[in-house]
Amino acid sequence: MSIAPFPTTRRSVIVALASADVAERARAFDTLLACYWKPLYKYARVAFRRTREDAEDLTQGFFVRAFEKESLAGYDAAKASFRTFLRLLFDRHAANEWKAGQRLKRGGGEVHLDFDAAEVEIGREAATSVTPEKYFQREWVRSVFALAVERLRARCSETQFAVFEAYDLDDDRAVSYRELAERFGVSEVKVTNDLSAARRKFREIVLDALREVTATEQEFRAEASALLGIPR
Repeated sequence: MSIAPFPTTRRSVIVALASADVAERARAFDTLLACYWKPLYKYARVAFRRTREDAEDLTQGFFVRAFEKESLAGYDAAKASFRTFLRLLFDRHAANEWKAGQRLKRGGGEVHLDFDAAEVEIGREAATSVTPEKYFQREWVRSVFALAVERLRARCSETQFAVFEAYDLDDDRAVSYRELAERFGVSEVKVTNDLSAARRKFREIVLDALREVTATEQEFRAEASALLGIPR
């Protein structure tokens, strides 16, 4: 599924999930799928120790069914964030599937997800002692940032993104502006300017992503404060 930018009206994505317009619903579905599938899959695998097979089935089954009008009918923005609501909906789905002993057959739905990539990430992680709720929140934050990085790649010049990737995303070792200038054959001033421009765009993209998947202004401000340190 494509991951296309969505209009940044505060509740545009969430409201669009119940739209009568099929194309609008599909765009909203793709946006939320991009942000939520991996956190929910890893949540099932790590927080609740489900097997890979069970977690794949649960995640696919959930996304085949959850983003329908009926599934979202119980959402109340005054009671919880959309993120919390979706996690609880997933918990309920998992409990129902467990009780019924039913499993969505692989290939039976229309959702195709890169579970191998998620498994690689799980394999790299150290054991965690956080609560399931905090684990899911952490993975959701990672998902938002990963989505923002991919959108940044498409909106930056090649050099801008390469500088940003090398300086801000590469955890292997610290790198200096001089080293980057030599690596890319540009001046240190250009490295500084490119990094500043990329960081500014990245911040804007993260905020746009949060606007897409938050239901209220209050929720948006809370998430922006938690992710970027922006005062509420």
